[in-house]
Amino acid sequence: MEAAGRCSLTGKESSARRRLESIARHLLPPEILVRDLYANPLSAEELSSWDAAPVIIGGMVLDIHAKPSAHPIPGTTTPGKVQYVSGGVARNVAECMSKLGNKPFMISVVGHDVAGDLLLKYWKSAGLPTKGILKLEGITTPVVSNIFDSSGELAMAVASVEAVVRCCWIQRFWHNICSAPLLMVDANLNSRSLEVACQIAAGSGIPVWFEPVSVTKSRRIASVVNYITCASPNENELVAMANALSPGIEFSYIQHQASKGKGHSADSLFEMLKPAMCLLLQKGVKLLVVTLGSDGLFLCCREGLSFMKDDLRSRRVGSFGRQLYDLVNESCSSMKHVNFIKSGERSSKFFAFHYPALPASVVSLTGAGDCLVGGILASICNGLDVMQSVAVGTAVAKAAVETQTNVPAKFSPRMVADAAKQILSAAKVFQLE
Repeated sequence: MEAAGRCSLTGKESSARRRLESIARHLLPPEILVRDLYANPLSAEELSSWDAAPVIIGGMVLDIHAKPSAHPIPGTTTPGKVQYVSGGVARNVAECMSKLGNKPFMISVVGHDVAGDLLLKYWKSAGLPTKGILKLEGITTPVVSNIFDSSGELAMAVASVEAVVRCCWIQRFWHNICSAPLLMVDANLNSRSLEVACQIAAGSGIPVWFEPVSVTKSRRIASVVNYITCASPNENELVAMANALSPGIEFSYIQHQASKGKGHSADSLFEMLKPAMCLLLQKGVKLLVVTLGSDGLFLCCREGLSFMKDDLRSRRVGSFGRQLYDLVNESCSSMKHVNFIKSGERSSKFFAFHYPALPASVVSLTGAGDCLVGGILASICNGLDVMQSVAVGTAVAKAAVETQTNVPAKFSPRMVADAAKQILSAAKVFQLE
């Protein structure tokens, strides 16, 4: 284990190991560095049990949700509800995937404190592995205090994030990453940890999904864009990523009118975001899912929708996943969209689809984006195609906004499949060039 953020070695052994690691970082390829210097903490039996599971690396956070029951008055206490909720982008994605029939292997870190204990207790109760989650002395488990308005919209948030997944902890799980159908990293990782995780995946041809987390952290894509297969920014994160990848060119953020009913149409949003979307595709990202809140999302691709080899798809599909797969395949065909991509009707190798958002009774919006990604990843690993998987993710996000927790307690396969059918049937195609 580790103490104070370092691998727990002592005395002369620790000193010698540090010198060896320093030399190795300069001389050895990443895959050799991983295999020869870091032992996987899982036993052979445990490695086998989690072989071919999707791997999620990123933050585990305790969220504090505060929602007033009346219009708040500055400078005084406002009555309302305060709840503790398990959170963190990567953690939410992993929990959502597990509830959709595809349990991932999570690599993260928490502190030796009450927040860390609460997060791990919930994780164990969900039957998810804790071997990849490190408890460290001397750090504080990340906590985010979210303050909502009376309608459920996030008014402001304060984040205290000290715990960072370090390179040496990620490197211990190279076997899990190299045998995974895909790797998802969130931008809570620092640049060096992102690079290490992506390099391990690249060495075995594993696709990498980048979750930007926030406008500020989304810029961390700059150091790893050559490894990224897919990314899932919102519109502001998309612009920030494009700006980080194009020094000297400034992409503009979309200005939304405050009054309701005066939002942008899908066509105008597409025109405004098209330059930034094209830039990321030109940089090598194969698949972009750009979320637009109540306006739905854009699924943007270059040349084709396939990014995962069939032999890499997860073999760890639970009964819920199989049931959802059957229901979606029966009622939710994507053939007209796939045929368009294959046909000569399109004049561009870059194209996008707009998926509408279904009406929802909004309770909380904090987990919607994470459940969207969790729904997409679980569906892809379960064998659905990308068009179907994005429709399922959009349906799952709808369920998420209608509950207090970041991830709903459970999902109905039939309701998710029916919503996905409705969403996919309304998808509209755009050409990016």
